[in-house]
Amino acid sequence: MSYLSDIEIASRCEMKPINEIAKNAGIDEKYVENYGKYKAKIDLSLLDETDRADGKLVLVTAITPTPAGEGKTTTTIGLADGLKSIGKNVTVALREPSLGPVFGVKGGAAGGGYAQVVPMEDINLHFTGDFHAIGAANNLLAAMLDNHIQQGNELNIDVRKIVWKRCVDMNDRQLRFIVDGMGGKANGVPREDGFDITVASEVMAVFCLATSIDDLKERLSKIIVAYTYDDKPVTAGDIKAVGAMAALLKDAIKPNLVQTLEGTPAFVHGGPFANIAHGCNSVMATKMAMKLGDYTVTEAGFGADLGAEKFLDIKCRMAGLKPDAVVIVATVRALKMHGGLDKTQLKDEDVEALEKGIPNLLRHVSNIKNVFRLPCVVAINRFPTDTDREIDFIIERCNQLGVNTVLSTVWADGGKGGEKLAKEVVRLCEEERGDFSFSYSLDLPIREKIETIAGRIYGADGMHVLPGAKKQIETLENLGFGGLPVCMAKTQYSFSDDPKKLGAPEGYKITVRNVKVCSGAGFIVAQTGDILTMPGLPKKPAAENIDVDSNGKITGLF
Repeated sequence: MSYLSDIEIASRCEMKPINEIAKNAGIDEKYVENYGKYKAKIDLSLLDETDRADGKLVLVTAITPTPAGEGKTTTTIGLADGLKSIGKNVTVALREPSLGPVFGVKGGAAGGGYAQVVPMEDINLHFTGDFHAIGAANNLLAAMLDNHIQQGNELNIDVRKIVWKRCVDMNDRQLRFIVDGMGGKANGVPREDGFDITVASEVMAVFCLATSIDDLKERLSKIIVAYTYDDKPVTAGDIKAVGAMAALLKDAIKPNLVQTLEGTPAFVHGGPFANIAHGCNSVMATKMAMKLGDYTVTEAGFGADLGAEKFLDIKCRMAGLKPDAVVIVATVRALKMHGGLDKTQLKDEDVEALEKGIPNLLRHVSNIKNVFRLPCVVAINRFPTDTDREIDFIIERCNQLGVNTVLSTVWADGGKGGEKLAKEVVRLCEEERGDFSFSYSLDLPIREKIETIAGRIYGADGMHVLPGAKKQIETLENLGFGGLPVCMAKTQYSFSDDPKKLGAPEGYKITVRNVKVCSGAGFIVAQTGDILTMPGLPKKPAAENIDVDSNGKITGLF
């Protein structure tokens, strides 16, 4: 049987004009700034001028990802359409895709099958230019920092202690470590430098956590870019770059409105990765969505150990949000991979492999239910090769933890395939009261916060902190940053910091290699294992398959 590709499905969709989507969502036209017929930015004044009570907030997360795929964003969109299908007033809030994965190996982030946001080509390629603005603001700060040093270095910056990198929204390993300022005195001060991918930039984190233009400027001013010869931090405020950076971001900071294939209003805004950043769409987009819908469905990147933990411990803590329910997405195929099967062995029934792999799902479920104390449901994306025996096994094991399991067919059936999941989510929101708590207290020292996350969420037996990281922790606490939350930088492929440890590994220790402060974003970053802030392209990048014809029609996107 042949299936239409995602882009073929999206291209056959008859989109509604974005002004109609906005009107149906209750957005007055005075707040709508059109970007063509099917995209718009919504002015931030809507948040201040709308007195409607916030709707329910539903977080969609997933098991630890595998090459078999889980379908978290697809489920998020399909659930929103499912809620609409059963008569609920619903909005969805998602991150914008990064060009890195689009041209690399993972693909875009606009959903799939009949559960997509559209126009998917635009969303996956440039969209409204937000990431370009973020990259420009980041690189303006880098240019002004180097220019300050070139023009006399009044702040006494030690060029060996510059911590601010340039960025580009592309997987480009060649730029991880570079030497710049070459060619003589007129061309700058020679030094070691490097690039991050834009989604790992602190400007992206600030962008997504800011609650207003004023808050954005305040956060930007606190970004530490370097240290002086006597180890005092130098900020973007000291470099006098904040006003110009904010000017570059003034339009980007407005949430983007698009639609699902079924016409559900969708806010797609911001896009930090969850393995190297906090992995959530912007606070302003989430709050705007909650002002307009009785239910808002949002997602957080990668597995629940990364995206959901950061959504709950960082975003919710800073923004004063409290989810009413959590959906954990899994597939039989992915769980069998966690049980040791190769991707080529997933079509045949194998309950034994499933039994070895299901502890991954159960640990995520336990974390949401017992650590964060939130009601949750497991959504199984059913594939044609999944057997009833395999499905029943998952249902039985989840029931033992007091959590229901619902089959989802949103990829094939859109909102209709998400109705059962929607009804269970409504039941959780209306009948079950969570007692939401964070996984750690801000009062703990930095090391204990990291150790608490590693133990309570990852199941680690402890951690190794390398000598350099120990010194960094001591320095940060002496500078007064000890009370900030922690953003873990860790492989997405395992609970541990070793991507080869599948399932729910035990008896291991996390290795902390580097600890730094993102003082503008307001969190500490702890880098573990071999995590990189600039990915590389695979041997056969997805970009090789993408083309555009003489009429401007894009093919090969997904």
